[in-house]
Amino acid sequence: METGVKRLVSIPEARHLLGDIGHTTVYELIKRSEIVKVNIGRRGFVTSESLEAYMDRLSGASGGGDAT
Repeated sequence: METGVKRLVSIPEARHLLGDIGHTTVYELIKRSEIVKVNIGRRGFVTSESLEAYMDRLSGASGGGDAT
C-alpha cells in the first residue's frame, strides 16, 4: 500500500474538497451513487477514488478542453 495517499476522507473534508458544498448536497451525491460512502464503525467516510472520478466527470461534462 502506498504511504501518504489518503484513500478515505471524512464527510467534512469531502465537502471542502468539492468546493465547500453543503452537507445536504454531499448526501444527495451519495444517494445518487455519484460518490461512495463507507462506514468504519459509526463514522462515515468518502472514498478518495470516487471523489476523483466525480470531479473528472464534472470536468468532462463542462468541456474541460481548451477553446481553440
